[in-house]
Amino acid sequence: MTDDGQTYTNPVLNADWSDPDVVRVGDDFYLTASSFGRVPGLPLLHSRDLVNWTLVGHALERLEPEERFTAPRHDHGVWAPSLRHHDDRFWIFWGDPDQGIFQVNAPEIRGPWSRPHLVKEGRGLIDPCPLWDDETGEAYLVHAWAKSRSGVNNRLTGHRMHPDGSSLLDAGKVIVDGDRIPGWFTLEGPKLYRHDGWFWILAPAGGVATGWQGALRSRGFFGPYEERIVLEQKDTGVNGPHQGGWVRTQAGEDWFLHFQQRGAYGRVVHLQPMRWGADGWPVIGDAGAPVAVHPRPALPPQPPAAPATGDDFPGGRFGRQWQWTANPGAGWATQHSGDGLRLACVRSGDAHDPRRLPHVLTQRLPGTPCAVEVELRLDRAEPGARAGLVVLGDAFGWIGLECRPGAGVRLVHRFAEAAADRERDAGPSCPAPGGRARLRIEIGAGARCRFSYDVGAGFVPSGPVFTATPWRWVGALLGLFAAAPEGPGAAGAATFTHFRVTPC
Repeated sequence: MTDDGQTYTNPVLNADWSDPDVVRVGDDFYLTASSFGRVPGLPLLHSRDLVNWTLVGHALERLEPEERFTAPRHDHGVWAPSLRHHDDRFWIFWGDPDQGIFQVNAPEIRGPWSRPHLVKEGRGLIDPCPLWDDETGEAYLVHAWAKSRSGVNNRLTGHRMHPDGSSLLDAGKVIVDGDRIPGWFTLEGPKLYRHDGWFWILAPAGGVATGWQGALRSRGFFGPYEERIVLEQKDTGVNGPHQGGWVRTQAGEDWFLHFQQRGAYGRVVHLQPMRWGADGWPVIGDAGAPVAVHPRPALPPQPPAAPATGDDFPGGRFGRQWQWTANPGAGWATQHSGDGLRLACVRSGDAHDPRRLPHVLTQRLPGTPCAVEVELRLDRAEPGARAGLVVLGDAFGWIGLECRPGAGVRLVHRFAEAAADRERDAGPSCPAPGGRARLRIEIGAGARCRFSYDVGAGFVPSGPVFTATPWRWVGALLGLFAAAPEGPGAAGAATFTHFRVTPC
């Protein structure tokens, strides 16, 4: 988000780009983020000025092992990746809290990326970050712990690593014990660097919504480390400003990208100025407080840009902004000669609950008020087949079309609260002539969603306001889906066209 060409306004990525990490290669900056159980995973963003970002691809085509991710696992999968460039290759390490530490690498940011390689097996191993130390020729890796899987947290474990990134060379040692630092808790998300003769770990503590950014330094990788809080909320409106990455521009400026937890909007990304103080410690933001508006980095001006949202689905293909809620299956989406996303009404015993469906095509909920519109047609539908536009979290609301026995295709609006295992009507249904409808959701402040539809006579409001909710670690999502109850044979197909997200 930008102001006048001289300054920028935070957040620079106003959607759920959780746990960002950043690297510079030449004049280009690249960023990746957590993708949890969505596919493809490990998004890859590009910028020339650290303010304007575009999505250029993903590093992870499918989650492995395949059988583990055939159904949605919204809070599992890819947690807090680290992105590095070494030996003319890009490297991404991440932790799957149920499996261990994985790594992929590629010669170019757009790939081809290697298959996931398990560097260290174990439950609760999260937030890994490698370092290839040019001063010593050694390679290292640091990681944190998830208490929900391992029974421990608030500590960082360090390893020597094989220079090819394939394995660790020792059993590991706790190099920072947060329990020994007065007032610190939930120390995690370490990013490892070398600077000015020190090993540096930039790591958050204090919890996702309420914490702070810490810096730790030591003359030796295995410690001992001294610590300091270098970014915290203070009297700003930016809660829990922490977990991200440091990058130095080609002009020699230092910057820090981090997230802020914003409920249903997930973890939005802020850009903070950074400098090294006279005592050798980093100073982030405005004397340790997050900035809202700040002069831009001293880099060549770039046109405004942001990750894509709208889509015409040319040839039935969908853009990079879309992710399935699990590993995709054959026949879910059909390519064709025209425009429009053609989804099969996949039969499922969970057709009544899109939270459980793997064949929901999703993108991030925008962090600013907006209107979302799409046109839908339901073809060759069998009774029970439905398709629609959904706001998906641990509660959900959707509006769309359903084929009913003896009643043809009707407009329906459904919802379910977080604790409910089945949907309920949110508004009355009505006929949808020709099996067509235009669907609209206006998303206002506080992620409050107002649904409406047009079946030929203009838009009509439907139901009460629905407030989007996140999952435990993942922000709410916008989704398109088609489904049908279990039964024999094909159930029909849905075609979505002209998907648009516009400012309110």
